[in-house]
Amino acid sequence: MNDLNAMLEPGMLVRHPERPDWGLGQVQSNIAGKITVNFPEAGKVVIEGARVALVPVFDDG
Repeated sequence: MNDLNAMLEPGMLVRHPERPDWGLGQVQSNIAGKITVNFPEAGKVVIEGARVALVPVFDDG
């Protein structure tokens, strides 16, 4: 699992590095390397943390 993904917790904001068109997503859960994120343009997506390094967003401004 990507070390950065391991720190993701529900409520945190993230971007998918390969799908910027999905917009700013909110982490719903992070269980055993499977991260569920709700994206405004893609809906609820389950991401395999070992395959995709999500980008945390700490300031959406």
